[in-house]
Amino acid sequence: MLTIKCSGCKKKLFKYRKVGSGEVLRCHKSRITRFYDGLEQKGGLACPCGQVVGIDQGRFYKMNSSAFTYTGTKDNK
Repeated sequence: MLTIKCSGCKKKLFKYRKVGSGEVLRCHKSRITRFYDGLEQKGGLACPCGQVVGIDQGRFYKMNSSAFTYTGTKDNK
């Protein structure tokens, strides 16, 4: 389970169940388990500080890799 944080202000945004050992390029909506301060906008995800973290692509969010950091472990299945 990964905790996604804003790279600018370091606030927790959401918890995500990552499957596989690769990078976090997209976050599937069905695998997001909890929102903290992440604002789900019409066009995607944004932090309360104003930084856009992900763009809505239908079933998943395409993540902006320079806008977030993460901690936790990935499920290597």
